[in-house]
Amino acid sequence: MLARVKQNRCAKPARIEGFTLIEVLIALVIMSVGMLGIAGLYVHSMQAGRTSMLRHHAITLAGDVADRIRANPRAGAVYALAGANNNCVAGGIDCTPAEMAGNDIFIWNQQAAATLPNGNVVVVFDNGVVPPTYQITVSWTEPGEVMSYAVTIPVFGI
Repeated sequence: MLARVKQNRCAKPARIEGFTLIEVLIALVIMSVGMLGIAGLYVHSMQAGRTSMLRHHAITLAGDVADRIRANPRAGAVYALAGANNNCVAGGIDCTPAEMAGNDIFIWNQQAAATLPNGNVVVVFDNGVVPPTYQITVSWTEPGEVMSYAVTIPVFGI
């Protein structure tokens, strides 16, 4: 004999498992906000890296300027004037301190233009203090602002 299976009409339907469309959309929105935050951090880190690189170039250039001034201390106020290519370094010419200072200024301006956007080097000589000092200012532009780095060095042996 065959047994009849009794069907229960009040039985609950089988439980459906998985994600609903609303849950998927909410997860997608949360992931999108997170990805936008990561993209913003990436852009900010790129800008900070560029700023850091430009500051490094400015400090290196100011150090080179200071070293050249210390090597030629008798040039005095000539370092505050305009530069000229006097061919003092590789030309085999015996230059005066003033000509060497003009050549140094010419080289600094070339280096500033090559490594910094709108780079500029300004040297101010102050003979009114003992020992005399030079203020070296390296400036450049970054998006939205003008940046500068300044250092004051005393010079002995003038």
